Amino acid sequence: MAAGLRAASITVSLRGPDGSQVENREWSAFSIDLLAAASPWRTFRWYRGQRHYSGTYWSATMRDHVIYESRLELARLLFADFDPSVRRVVAQPFLLKAEVDGAVRKHIPDNLLVTDEGPVVVDVKPLHRLSKPEVAFTFGWTREAVEARGWKYEVWSEPPTAELENVRFLSGYRRDWLFDRGLVDELRGADLNGVSLRRAAASLPGRPEEQVRSAVYHLLWTHDFTVDLDRPFSPAHLLRRTA
Repeated sequence: MAAGLRAASITVSLRGPDGSQVENREWSAFSIDLLAAASPWRTFRWYRGQRHYSGTYWSATMRDHVIYESRLELARLLFADFDPSVRRVVAQPFLLKAEVDGAVRKHIPDNLLVTDEGPVVVDVKPLHRLSKPEVAFTFGWTREAVEARGWKYEVWSEPPTAELENVRFLSGYRRDWLFDRGLVDELRGADLNGVSLRRAAASLPGRPEEQVRSAVYHLLWTHDFTVDLDRPFSPAHLLRRTA
C-alpha cells in the first residue's frame, strides 16, 4: 500500500436492488454477492446536445439491460457479455471513498465484473486521456484500494478494430430464444471443425441457409465454436470446436 492512501479510510456506498442506499461502510464489510446485486450508483438522463453517448444494452449474461455512458463503455460491455467467464455485470456499481494524501477522494468505477477467476473492477477511458495527471491519480489510488482486497483492477481502452467489429457483429445473435433449438442442437452435433463459414451455412441441406448461417453465428457467440477474431469476418473463416 502506497504511503498516500490510508487503508483504514476506504469506504464504499452502494444502492441496493430496491433503490435503498447504504453509505460509507468499510470496504471489507461488503460481500461480493451484495456488490453484485447492486443497482447503479449513478444514473443519467438523455438530453439534446449531450456530449456523451449513453444508453442501455441488453446483456445475455444478465438477461437484463445494463447502462453505459459512452461508446467505449458499450464496447467494454460487449466484450464482457461475450466472455464466457463473466457471470455478472454491474454498471456504476458503487461509490468508493478513501483518504489519499490527506484529502478525501471519491470515485465511481464504470463496471464490476463477477468472473470465474474472481471480481474485476473496471474503469473505461480512451487511451489518449490516460496520461492526464488527474486520471492517472484517480486510477492509481483506485487500483490500490481494489487490489488491497485481493481483487483485480482493469483500465480498459480502445480494443483492436477488427476484434471489436467482430464481437459487435456476433452480439446481434446473442438472443437465444430467437433460434430454433432443434437446429442449434443439430449444428452442435455436426462435424464442423475446420469447416469454413460458407460451407457450414450449407451443411444442412434440409434447412434454409440463412437460418443455418444465423445459428452458426449464435454458436460462435456462445463459444460452441470459435474463429479468428483478429481479422474481419469472411465466408472463408474456419470454425474450430471449443469442446
